[in-house]
Amino acid sequence: LQGLCHSSRFGCLFAVLCLAVGAIAGKYSREMNDQKPSVDGKSTVEFRIAKLNQVWEKATRMQLPPVRQAELHSDLKIQEKDELQWKKSKAEGMDENGEREAKLRRGFNVILAKYGMDGKKDTRPLESNNLKDHDIREGDMFDDPRLDKLWNKAKSSGKFSEEEMQSLKREFQHHKDKISEYNIVMDTVSRTEEIHKNVISPLEGEVKQHVLHQKHTDLKDKMRDLNQGFERLRKLSYEGFSEDSEFKEPRVIELWEMAQRANLTGDELDSLKEELKHFETKVEKHSHYQEQLELSHQKLRHVEALGDNDHILRNQERYNNLAEKTREMGYKMKKHMQDLTSKISRKGLDRNEL
Repeated sequence: LQGLCHSSRFGCLFAVLCLAVGAIAGKYSREMNDQKPSVDGKSTVEFRIAKLNQVWEKATRMQLPPVRQAELHSDLKIQEKDELQWKKSKAEGMDENGEREAKLRRGFNVILAKYGMDGKKDTRPLESNNLKDHDIREGDMFDDPRLDKLWNKAKSSGKFSEEEMQSLKREFQHHKDKISEYNIVMDTVSRTEEIHKNVISPLEGEVKQHVLHQKHTDLKDKMRDLNQGFERLRKLSYEGFSEDSEFKEPRVIELWEMAQRANLTGDELDSLKEELKHFETKVEKHSHYQEQLELSHQKLRHVEALGDNDHILRNQERYNNLAEKTREMGYKMKKHMQDLTSKISRKGLDRNEL
């Protein structure tokens, strides 16, 4: 009997120990995925999701150009917001087919490839800051023969003022970025298809087939978007900017054209036009801060070379404040664009269903 009691006590103690270890392990894995800033402020983390922090830490070690680093921060903030929203909806029993999860994974892969962190050899120039173009060979500005040919034609036509050339250049750069994103998604689809060929379990195969279908749909949408964008560039290059053009910023123009194709009512279009005007102001302000950040970075490098510590500290503080403001504005702008895109898509969809 005494042996039985001793055995029972030992079993209870073992169970308590197992529970404690399990709780610690669970806490550890949760903390790895949902990181919080520390109380002492010494080891604050930028993001609440571990993998996003790892990307950010790697980016700071890579010493990306300042504007590019600020852009990455905004992209990671958007990814964080979307992933946390997805976790909440999944806990509520939504996204059973894994569609949103696949889209989030694809978004994360796009970020890695966009900033040269996907383990592939990065063919972009080291200073891939699109605010500067003085070191790029004439006639080879956009790494795409069709874009370069169109750009040179527009440049030599003499029909654009200096300010219009700057606007046109933004349009071309925006289109180049979209081509790059399309190529990244195309690459992830190819790799998923390669994995799909080696699937053994039929159930797993069905899930992967569904994910592949989603990726192909995404690719088709992006290709249609690219074709429309190129047609718009071609028209602009030949005809120039019209006097009664509603907007100047490429992203805003794209949203306005998307809204006009979405069968919205006159009142809805008028309301959206006002919202897009506010959004355009936000985009212009963000571009201005990007330019200031680049200038501040150049000045800081110059001051560091002179070695005046007080001067260095003052410039470093100004640079840090500008970097933080640029990141914050970049996030707000991208979130606003996300909201506008889904608003237009949703209204267009509702109208088509009526």
